[in-house]
Amino acid sequence: MPIPDQRLHNQRISRPRGRDPARIVAWLGAVQAQEYGPAKWALGLRMSPGMTDKALDRALDRGAILRTHVLRPTWHFVTPADIRWMLELTAPLVHRRMSTYDRQLGLDTAVMTRAAGIFERALGDHGCLTRRELGTHLQRAGLPSRSMELGHIAMYAELEGLICSGPRRGTQSTYALLEHRAPGAPRLAREEALAELAERFFRSHGPATVRDFVWWSGIGTPDAKRALEMIRARPQEVGGIRYWTVGRSLQPGARRKPAVDLLPIYDEYLVAYRDRQVVPHALYANSLVSFRHALVVDGQVAGTWRTGLTPRGMVLDVESPRALTGSEKRGLSRAVERYRRFLGVPVKLTVGRKG
Repeated sequence: MPIPDQRLHNQRISRPRGRDPARIVAWLGAVQAQEYGPAKWALGLRMSPGMTDKALDRALDRGAILRTHVLRPTWHFVTPADIRWMLELTAPLVHRRMSTYDRQLGLDTAVMTRAAGIFERALGDHGCLTRRELGTHLQRAGLPSRSMELGHIAMYAELEGLICSGPRRGTQSTYALLEHRAPGAPRLAREEALAELAERFFRSHGPATVRDFVWWSGIGTPDAKRALEMIRARPQEVGGIRYWTVGRSLQPGARRKPAVDLLPIYDEYLVAYRDRQVVPHALYANSLVSFRHALVVDGQVAGTWRTGLTPRGMVLDVESPRALTGSEKRGLSRAVERYRRFLGVPVKLTVGRKG
């Protein structure tokens, strides 16, 4: 089975199932989530039809899934059962990557430690607060509280395992104490955590290279290679590049061809890999700056899509450098209908040529 098909299968894009978002997040290990709405769709498209955007909001509000900075300097969805050991394994590396930027903002260890203490007291008193509300507490204490500094301080407190996402307040995100959102979250010895993270990645994202795992996890190459040995990953070579996976060997499935998927920006299928020979990114990468999502046909990027609100619902505009075939258009219509059911609003499709 070609590597793109294996990845679509292992990432549960070609085999969506279940209605427990925490199980999907746990299977993937962590899900990049700096764009909240698209990140919810990344979960929804991997779950059985019937999962909705509002249902995922409720799961996040009750803490079945948490959103925090982990692995790399960006937000991810993680489960309460995984958040502690993942932070303890990867937070020191993220701190190191952020240290230069923190110093440039005048945020030394003393400032960060004091600010984290203020966050802890404020959240202990109020339960959950927005970032702006946390900034007000910093301002009263004479600490940096402008948007940039506040973002770095909040990330520091997340990496320290002090705070994480709280329930949404309307359209605003809040923070809460991690100990309240994930009480008794397991801790793992470092080697055990390293092996567990590698197991999660290669079973759900494989076949993947060592460079892919280093990029996705943020850990160093020596640790990545040691983790591969610990989990006894299975190699395969394609085009002179060695890929690794764990779990059962896959047989060709009976998925409808052509398979058409509407993947959101920063979806794990595209952003989790450093080596991109089997799924080139040129078309998609050129669209990141304009906030486009990826139209994927049979595992390859075939175009981009974006949405816009109208008084009657939503317009979903697809652009492709080539004309879609009749069967691809039918597959696209099915993907749009699934997205419509997920959102619960009318969606009108438009298709155009680009380039």
